[in-house]
Amino acid sequence: MLALLVMAALTVAALVAGLVLAVLHAVGPTGDSADVNDVGGSVGTSASPTPAAAGASPRSTADAKDALAARPMPAVPESASRPGPVSDRDPGPPILLPRATVTGPAGVPTGFPRTPEGAMAQLAAIDQTALQSGSLSGARAVIAAWALPGGPTTTSWSGVQAMRALLNAAGLSGGGSPQLAVVLTPLMGQIKGSVGPDFVVPCVDFELDVTMQQTARGAIADCQRMVWHRDRWMIGPGEEPALAPSVWPGTDLAIGLGYRGLRHG
Repeated sequence: MLALLVMAALTVAALVAGLVLAVLHAVGPTGDSADVNDVGGSVGTSASPTPAAAGASPRSTADAKDALAARPMPAVPESASRPGPVSDRDPGPPILLPRATVTGPAGVPTGFPRTPEGAMAQLAAIDQTALQSGSLSGARAVIAAWALPGGPTTTSWSGVQAMRALLNAAGLSGGGSPQLAVVLTPLMGQIKGSVGPDFVVPCVDFELDVTMQQTARGAIADCQRMVWHRDRWMIGPGEEPALAPSVWPGTDLAIGLGYRGLRHG
């Protein structure tokens, strides 16, 4: 019995490590990237949105969006995603996330305003709903409803790949299990940059809690191309952005990378 309990604990811990590594590989940057002028400060610093240059051609605007998304972010070891000491440093004022006003497609909270903070809140809601579904069908339903044509698909999206890795590590089918509980909590974030008022790349750093007999914790981060489409933010077309550093929220490293605390309005 003791041996079984030890194996169960090790398996649960492996779930989080496997999920983190899956996300790291799934959303890692591909190809070369270039800096763009519409992002202020260093990569680890939240940037204010800057409109696209007046008279810019559609091609130059598209290039600026691609360059912003592809621009590498600081690399951190996998160990940075594990629980660590909370810092006594002041990370600065928190980012105030607006609250959802309605429930949208696939059960995702929405109704966020046309602001960078609204884009970040929408990304957090998309990721939470997908992973907390605990099933491949749930994650696929979310991305099918929240990605524009040319964006991540029901097979390519990093959220689907993360769910697949989690279920495989748990020895479960694509339908999940009542014994598996996934809780994703957005605790820190930063705005990587924007191009005009309708294109934002927000990055959210989550605490991930996976429970199957026991609970294990880790951190995962996600950046996405968020595009204002009609009356809501959606994940836009193009390659998923360069990998965001997954770091345990509230640590010296997280603050040093420019992450700020999140607070719901």
